[in-house]
Amino acid sequence: MDAKVTLSFNKEVIDKAKEFAEQNNISLSRLTEYLYSQVTSKNYKSMEELPVSDWVDFVAEGPIEYRGMRSKDKMKSEFFEKKK
Repeated sequence: MDAKVTLSFNKEVIDKAKEFAEQNNISLSRLTEYLYSQVTSKNYKSMEELPVSDWVDFVAEGPIEYRGMRSKDKMKSEFFEKKK
């Protein structure tokens, strides 16, 4: 059964990821699902252990930035601040 999620990414990264997915005849959703399945299939103990494949370098610009978890209240506040 599929579940819907809402994610927020840099527009340039998404544009490149969409192009990559299209070139490989896969939807962006399935590409994202595949990447999550690869990450969760191994027993990684930290973010630093995650392998960064060539395609990530292809679609990403600049250094990789890992953001910590934010509270729901903080995310809600940030969302409405952007809407102003």
